[in-house]
Amino acid sequence: MTRKFYLLLLLSILCTFLGATAYAQRAGSGADQIASFANDISWLPTEGEVFGLPVNIHGQTTYDNQRYNNFTSSYSGVNSMSALKSMSYTWSGTLFLGARLAPNTDVYFNPEVISGAPFSGLTGLGGFTNGEGSKATSTQAKFYSARAFLRHTINQTGDKVVLENDANQITQTVSSNRVVVTAGQFSTLDIFDDSRYAKDPRIQFMNWGNMTYLAYDYAADARGYSTGLAGEWYLDNWVMRASRMLTPKNPNGRDLNWQVFNAYGDQFEVERQHHIAELPGKVSVLAYRNKMILASFADATNYVIANNAQGTQAINNVRNNYQYKTGIGLNGEQALTKNLGIYGRAFTSDGRTETMSFTEADNSMSVGMGLNGTSWTRPSDTVGISMMQNGLSSYRKNYLQTGGVSYFIGDTSNPYAGPNRTISYRPERIAEVYYNALVIKNVLAGLNFQHVQNPAYNSARGPVNIMSFRIHAEF
Repeated sequence: MTRKFYLLLLLSILCTFLGATAYAQRAGSGADQIASFANDISWLPTEGEVFGLPVNIHGQTTYDNQRYNNFTSSYSGVNSMSALKSMSYTWSGTLFLGARLAPNTDVYFNPEVISGAPFSGLTGLGGFTNGEGSKATSTQAKFYSARAFLRHTINQTGDKVVLENDANQITQTVSSNRVVVTAGQFSTLDIFDDSRYAKDPRIQFMNWGNMTYLAYDYAADARGYSTGLAGEWYLDNWVMRASRMLTPKNPNGRDLNWQVFNAYGDQFEVERQHHIAELPGKVSVLAYRNKMILASFADATNYVIANNAQGTQAINNVRNNYQYKTGIGLNGEQALTKNLGIYGRAFTSDGRTETMSFTEADNSMSVGMGLNGTSWTRPSDTVGISMMQNGLSSYRKNYLQTGGVSYFIGDTSNPYAGPNRTISYRPERIAEVYYNALVIKNVLAGLNFQHVQNPAYNSARGPVNIMSFRIHAEF
């Protein structure tokens, strides 16, 4: 063991407990990145040189606590959200380490730790209420690599743009016209579907439907990360992005399938940035296509009926062939003043096959606004208000109505389920409000309220009112 190893280990432990930054950010134009609220700490420089190489270090820690009281439920199934008073929490810590190997080539590594207990083992909702929670979360803290990737920038002609020192971004001057290639382990959402107002569950909205399009079944492991290759082409006010990412070996699993030509998640996005009265905005269109061995809902429905398999996860028994899953979405946002902005997302997937990596939704919409506290002399405070609506395809509803259970939802093992009975499926509607207040330098505390109607798309259950408290620190 070298002295350098012990120094890195000490820094990792220190940052895990002292915490720090926002969602890891891509090397974008600067106009559309999530702004970090953190200020420099005099005794802890975050950028410098080691052996002549530019390096930086950032970190974050976030604690979320969520609770709800008893809610109305005529019955419960295998994957229903518990109708009894419940508490959920997550705690995470991340280091963002970077080094510049060459003038336009960086390498980044993000060791991460997380622990927590999701509501009902993360079942019973489409739009889950905490973006830090996953099926891989447990009460025992788990250490793992979140990101380990190489980024190379090919500058072309255009104006000079300064990308400032931040998480996964060493200070860099680039051209407004450029190509950026990212390869290695990262999240698909690091590259695609960026939003100034609704992206980062650590410092913005917490619901999964505000991290990205809820119906976007993007390739990821159970923690939300994958390995792949992504390219971005910035050309004046336009950005075009494409990537191929590894899928899990099994739907919603932790291990990835490295047979990249047999199973993959492809996505393509076109973004147009603009200004209205000198206020920034943008519109983007994103499409994806996944290929993987997945169960089709038509086959699963037939299996339930033929084998009298009501109340079971029958999709496990018909996962025999490669399937394609596709979807397309539209995202728009616009600053109305220097302190207030609005956004909206809408997405639809084909809905013929089971969920590969994300959650149970085949169409989704969300609208909202973000506001900072400048007008009440609290410029680092933020407020957000959002409304979401999520829906299921007819294929998924038929499977559930027949008595099948899917990965995250299934109110079907009850007297109302079965081929001759009906469940009143309705869109899942969620309202979310949050307020974050800067407590001390680089530390914020926030309150979040979410009102969920028709949890898991079942009108016989809910509504559920969820109160959350979070504390987040970064450097």
